[in-house]
Amino acid sequence: MPPLNDSLDLTFAALADSTRRAILAKLALGEASVTELAEPFAMSMPAISRHLKVLERAGLISRGREAQWRPCRIEARGLKEIADWMEDYRQLWEVRLDRMQSYVERLHAEANRSSKKKESERKTTKARR
Repeated sequence: MPPLNDSLDLTFAALADSTRRAILAKLALGEASVTELAEPFAMSMPAISRHLKVLERAGLISRGREAQWRPCRIEARGLKEIADWMEDYRQLWEVRLDRMQSYVERLHAEANRSSKKKESERKTTKARR
């Protein structure tokens, strides 16, 4: 398993907040201005700016400057780092769950054999009487 790094810590911390996740969801649809991103939230522009700074520091968004407009856009690079990190764990758990499934199937097969053997013995005993 790869070691944790500061970048992942920043990214997970940024994603821990529902407002920031909502901002990312909106940016997944395309670029948006700070004002557009702030619309659905009952908070001040400075508070929205602080959320954007956290997302930017984590590498999840970037902010440009076009005259008076400051477009924000999602950055796939930050999300890819999380996806890559999680992939290692997905593979690990997939292997473990496959082993558990094999074990459970083996237990069921043994139980069925045992049940059939007991049924057969019961019929043999009954027939002897």
